[in-house]
Amino acid sequence: MKINNIIFGIFAVVALTLTSCEKSFEELEKDPNRAVTAPPSLVLQGIEYDMYSTIGVPFSSSMRWNQFYAINYNYYGNNEYQWSEFQNHYVTLKNVVKMEEEAIRSGLDAVNVYSSLGKFFRSFFFDQMSVRAGDLPMADALKGIENVAPKYDSQKDIYIQILKWLDESNSEMTALIAKGNSQVSGDFYFGQDLKKWQKTVNSFRMRILIRLSKKESEAGLNVKAQFAEMLANPTKYPLMEGMADNLEFKFNNFNKYPSNPDNFGFDATRQNMAQTYVGLLTARKDPRVMVTAEPAGAQLKAGKLPSDFSAFIAASSGEDLSDMSNKAGKDNGAGFAPGEYSFQSRSRYYSNYTGENAFIIAYPELCFNIAEGINRGWATGSAEDWYKKGIKASQEFYGVKTGALTMTYSKTGGRAASDFATYTVNFSFDEYYAQALVKYAGNDAAGLEQILTQKYLAFFMNSGMEAYFNYRRTGFPKFMTGVGTGNSGRIAVRWQYPFSERTTNETNYKAAIQSQFAGKDDINDLIWLSK
Repeated sequence: MKINNIIFGIFAVVALTLTSCEKSFEELEKDPNRAVTAPPSLVLQGIEYDMYSTIGVPFSSSMRWNQFYAINYNYYGNNEYQWSEFQNHYVTLKNVVKMEEEAIRSGLDAVNVYSSLGKFFRSFFFDQMSVRAGDLPMADALKGIENVAPKYDSQKDIYIQILKWLDESNSEMTALIAKGNSQVSGDFYFGQDLKKWQKTVNSFRMRILIRLSKKESEAGLNVKAQFAEMLANPTKYPLMEGMADNLEFKFNNFNKYPSNPDNFGFDATRQNMAQTYVGLLTARKDPRVMVTAEPAGAQLKAGKLPSDFSAFIAASSGEDLSDMSNKAGKDNGAGFAPGEYSFQSRSRYYSNYTGENAFIIAYPELCFNIAEGINRGWATGSAEDWYKKGIKASQEFYGVKTGALTMTYSKTGGRAASDFATYTVNFSFDEYYAQALVKYAGNDAAGLEQILTQKYLAFFMNSGMEAYFNYRRTGFPKFMTGVGTGNSGRIAVRWQYPFSERTTNETNYKAAIQSQFAGKDDINDLIWLSK
């Protein structure tokens, strides 16, 4: 029996050895402790988070470049337009491909909720890169080892493809909703509702058409015709109808708003408000400034009331950083907040972890985009009606509407409950709108500037760098420059390509910068969109 057992054991070992030898190298290298597949719903969540976290979050450097606030302490940063490479979104786009593949692997039809969203995500992230740099690898990209050196597509071709994807995404969503296939498992933005996503897709398409305003007559784009068709067919192209339709990131005690009680001591006095933003609000006697900013301590010490719009003063982004630091840190004595400048609201941004929702694509922007298109003559309709809708939607987000408004400010600049005091301002939208700076001037250059100014104000701390992109496209509102903004007093107009392109795709990279910028990858050269 013992001999038989030994012989049996030998055969078992030999059999196991032979079986192992028959496995391919690809099979043997797989780590059994690591997943190689994932449900599309799980992959989706990572993509959705990237939509918020990688485009420019509140109180980040992106918002300084939007000139909403400024940093006054050079150890932690500056206000210069000296950026280099853009955020590489190809990693996220690879996850979009994987999400689509996993949806098919799980048994879904070729056209499914993830494939329709995939076209939107492609449009979104390719836009985020191209709007910063210009031409990009697109048609040859995302093919893995099949093509490790993809050629660059022209920016025009990129935006033609983006518009095509968005149209297809809308059509696919219409068909899926009609079949009752409207649940997007894993979605945390819209509660898994594909109907809400469809409104986002079309509202984003309106953004892209406005982005192309300098190319409104360019052959092959059909910018004006697409805009008019979408506006005239709300059933075919449903758009956002109110703030409840916003694509927005909501904060909680785990995913905290960037300015919160934890970092009050770190950045509260090192970040003051920027005059580009504050000045536009105070000139229009707009109470939004009282919600987002503190009255300047020096102005209150001089006898002004916190309800006085002239008590809100901010720094030019172009101011010398040492001068700004000295003024921001001025000691105003006991009972007064320090500094000559307004800081971000202590009660709104430093009293809790939720702050305010961060828009990614939102209803106020849509209203102003429609108003702008009508102003430019792309479609019939009332630009003024959409302009007013946009203003009201933005103001109401901050609790500003007709009636008595209770405002909170910090007497000392601190965030403790004992530091806070309240005051009341009476607001009438009709009186606000009747002001010459606000009341729509008509479908002309003056009216267009009003639309763009109000759109800029509605972009405060949201929508990534859309405020900057609109400034670069139109020149409105005028951004402030000086020694503090660096770059020889210029606002940079593009980003450089990622360093990895220069090392792993050198031939195509050099061809791209040669065709666009005469061989220089320079932040001061205009991309096709801006010409």
